[in-house]
Parts: sequence; structure tokens; C-alpha cells
Amino acid sequence: MIQGGLLVMVLILVVVALYRRYGPVKGVSCLPVDQVPSRLLIVDLRDYNEVNDRMCRHTLHIPVAYIKRQSPSIPRQPLHVIAQDEVEKNIGIRLLRSYGFEVKSYSIAVCDCQERGRMSRWNTTKKSKTA
Repeated sequence: MIQGGLLVMVLILVVVALYRRYGPVKGVSCLPVDQVPSRLLIVDLRDYNEVNDRMCRHTLHIPVAYIKRQSPSIPRQPLHVIAQDEVEKNIGIRLLRSYGFEVKSYSIAVCDCQERGRMSRWNTTKKSKTA
């Protein structure tokens, strides 16, 4: 009886951990960076070595691993999040929400929000014209 209960508890913990990482975040829309309203503060959650271009001068760059440490320095206003992929987006938005921030929209660096409906879910990289 105790072993069955322990197994169920471990299974529940695994399911919750997987959902927090891979489950979609509700109530946050995808917007291209150039369509973000000026009232939203843009927070770039990508690692420092993944950012090869500056999308906007007013972007606050805080990698996901530093959200806890940098949360006091983030202004209390609605946010737009830029992430490298879906997992980073899910984790980052959930962390920001847990610290009391309101995340209104997001962008994923490897795909355009306009293309998301037409692209395969797992193939988000652009094809080379020479390949």
C-alpha cells in the first residue's frame, strides 16, 4: 500500500514538472517584435551568447537563469517577452508571473508569429536556398 502511494506521488511530481516546462502558457499572445505596443516593456530572456542582434534599444536583457536575481530591477509594467524557443518561453513567463509581473505577449526568435500557423511545429528553422 505504501509503495503504491509513493509511486503515485512520484508520478504526480513528474507530470507537474513536465507540464511546467512543456505545457503552453495561457492568456499570452504571440506578436512580432515590430508590432509590440510602446506601452509594453520588452524583456529578452535569451542567453547572452544567443543574442547576435539588438532588436530594440529599449530591450531589457535578462536570461531566464537570472530572473530571480534581477526581478527587483525590472520595472513594474506590462511585459513583452522574447525567447529562443517554446521551453524558454514557458519557463520564463511562469517565473515572471510568480514574481508578480504581467506578461501580455511574447515573440520566439526562431520563427515569425505570422508563420507559426503555416509551419510545422517541430521544424522552425529556415531552409537554405542552396540546400
